[in-house]
Amino acid sequence: MEAATSLNRLELLQIADAVAREKSIEKDIVLGAMEEAVQKAARSKYGVENEIRAEIDRKTGEIRVARLLEVVDKVENDATQIALTDALVRNPDAQVGDFILEPLPPIDFGRIAAQTAKQVIVQKVREAERERQYTEYKDRIGEIVNGLVKRVEYGNVTVDLGRAEGVLRRDELLPRESFRQGDRVRSYIYDVRREQRGPQIFMSRTHPTFMAKLFAQEVPEVYDSIIEIRAVARDPGSRAKIAVMSNDSSIDPVGACVGMRGSRVQAVVNELQGEKIDIIQWSPDPATFIVNALAPAEVAKVVLDEESRRIEVVVPDEQLSLAIGRRGQNVRLASQLTGWDIDILTEKEESERRQAEFRQRSQMFIDSLDVDETIAQLLVTEGFASVEEVAYVPADELAAIGGFDEELAGELIRRANDYLEARNAEYTRERVALGVEDAVAAINGLTPAMLVTLGKAGVKTLDDLGDLAADELLEMLPDGGLGEAEANDVIMAARAHWFGDEASAGDGAAAPA
Repeated sequence: MEAATSLNRLELLQIADAVAREKSIEKDIVLGAMEEAVQKAARSKYGVENEIRAEIDRKTGEIRVARLLEVVDKVENDATQIALTDALVRNPDAQVGDFILEPLPPIDFGRIAAQTAKQVIVQKVREAERERQYTEYKDRIGEIVNGLVKRVEYGNVTVDLGRAEGVLRRDELLPRESFRQGDRVRSYIYDVRREQRGPQIFMSRTHPTFMAKLFAQEVPEVYDSIIEIRAVARDPGSRAKIAVMSNDSSIDPVGACVGMRGSRVQAVVNELQGEKIDIIQWSPDPATFIVNALAPAEVAKVVLDEESRRIEVVVPDEQLSLAIGRRGQNVRLASQLTGWDIDILTEKEESERRQAEFRQRSQMFIDSLDVDETIAQLLVTEGFASVEEVAYVPADELAAIGGFDEELAGELIRRANDYLEARNAEYTRERVALGVEDAVAAINGLTPAMLVTLGKAGVKTLDDLGDLAADELLEMLPDGGLGEAEANDVIMAARAHWFGDEASAGDGAAAPA
């Protein structure tokens, strides 16, 4: 009988060892699960009110079961407490408040107890396996992994990664790409999440970083960080643009990524089902970078608006379709790559627009300053775009324009100021008629024109203005010339009386005391 028991004990350790190896988890976790299973079975036998402890000897495999008892002066619960006098018999050093273990006879597992124990062990091992998968793969976010297709359901592909399963959702696959069971697939881990059914490893073949990582595998200079991939924009399965720069002036980043006879870029293209890739030289200068990004189209001229990150690109008439690309693909990818909004005009369109602007501004000066067409056109040619610019320019600067003298400059400045005064007076009358309070008009930064616009939008009191957020105010005044900081200053000025009221209320409350 003793020999058989020893064999069972030895088998127990061997089973724990085998499970730990198969599931790639610690042997101690498996034995811990077994101990918990024995505890559960012992509780069923001796009663759930008992505090049972089970221990498996890590060397011999012997199972020891004991009941945990608290040493007390007066026993109120036989199942969890023991009198001090009884405890001293077992342990002469026992004191009230100590816990002692009372050995219990080894339990004989019945069929139900064995089944329960098995369920506990399986559950604990599964939890440990899931935790191991999560900790292993959460640190692999951003890596490319290879796997075998396990199954395909509704276009979603489950991939066997060896020690875990990953999922390639249908929208993370390249268009017209299909896999069958047993196919080998390479993809990019972009997220790992803990979920009820275990860790979910989300993979992608359409992610921009997937392409960057493929280049790192094919181009040693990228892997060694001699060449940096600064940006990637993809239209998955169709076309992509990738911006590269070199940290070594002797190495051409574009040539290194293309490879001898295109061998390196071709390897990436083949992996991505023939996706065409434009490799572009990155530049710290936005205009140069955007011109490069619009390749293969040639650019004649660019006009940047740094504040709104918008750029106007002028191309020769015959280059328009090439710059825009099929279904706007080229300009869309260039915009994604650079992070700028790109407007494309032909040279003819730009010339027509410039002429229309010239005529419009000239007419504005003719009407507002009561001057002839020649003077109006001279002002526009010199870069004046508004009456305010004429009103506030130093007289000597205006007199320096060819064909102007000091007398004409002084007269133009006077007329510009008269026009602005008359216009502001009209705006003030309209503001009063709309019911916009004088307190709102007194706020620095708001012009009479802005006050009329606010009145038409229903903003008439300090409280109305104070209730707005900066972006709401800017939306109401798109051409007001306010920046975000100025808008915040205006709103805080409108709210100032709230804090004054609170202080007064606080003083009033404090007075009786």
